[in-house]
Amino acid sequence: MSVKRRRGDRKDGAWLKDLDAMHMMLPYILPNRCDNEAYVSEEIDLTAVNSYLEKKNAENPKYNYSLFQVIVTAAMKTFIMRPQLNRFIIGKRVYQRNDYSAAFVVKKAFNDESEEAVAIVNFENDSSIEWFNKKLYDTVNSARNTDEIDEGTKTMNVLRKCPRFMIYLVVKCINLLNYFGKVPDSITKGDFTYSTCMFTNLGSLGLNSGYHHLYSWGTNSNFVVIGKKNVSYSLDKNGETKRHETVEMGLTTDERISDGYYYSKSLKLFRYLMNHPEELEKPMTGETEHDWRK
Repeated sequence: MSVKRRRGDRKDGAWLKDLDAMHMMLPYILPNRCDNEAYVSEEIDLTAVNSYLEKKNAENPKYNYSLFQVIVTAAMKTFIMRPQLNRFIIGKRVYQRNDYSAAFVVKKAFNDESEEAVAIVNFENDSSIEWFNKKLYDTVNSARNTDEIDEGTKTMNVLRKCPRFMIYLVVKCINLLNYFGKVPDSITKGDFTYSTCMFTNLGSLGLNSGYHHLYSWGTNSNFVVIGKKNVSYSLDKNGETKRHETVEMGLTTDERISDGYYYSKSLKLFRYLMNHPEELEKPMTGETEHDWRK
């Protein structure tokens, strides 16, 4: 997304100069991102999602849609419709990130020795779940079928051969550059800690969801952990037991970038999208059919 820069802006974000006094002072009072994590465990009913995926995959058997695609698209639509969640704090200032980027790890092969690659997908206002479905397949295939090493890994491969004092100085220098928004694109381009949100799909490995910390490195303010599917039981309005699939998610965010009311409304939107996945076929900025705020 092209954004006109003003004095004090970074190349990856606009400086929010007119925030209220409390949010302006928080980076000074509470300077460490990792000390200001807000964590929520969220259980999502998959009844609507399962029905939606069955229909979509019957229409498109070659490129199957998945729960991961629904969750990432719903989360990114939430970030775009609730832009305060796309803020970050660095250099004692609060910035509005210029792009909306989803990061995740791609395992090149399912064995212990296989390498991992970080994939970053930038969502636009007109993106949809169909767009992400194609983008994800292209991104994963590219990551698995190339031996090319990203610039960040190349830099680390050089640094690891250096004396410890030199590595220490280089890392300090990069942190200083990040303070002023001057880190070279060659370092930030493939680094998930400079994305809107990092997603990790533990459910694909048969693991439960859980808490994941944020990083002091980079500018990332959000982390989503997706667990394996579970079976839950509840009583319907007639008092009969109802069986349904659920998925548990762990959501970690930097509590300094917004307030609790804004977070709660954002979670309400995310739940609405997961219960109405057909809304994800609309552009990211498209209004929902029903008022999710009620």
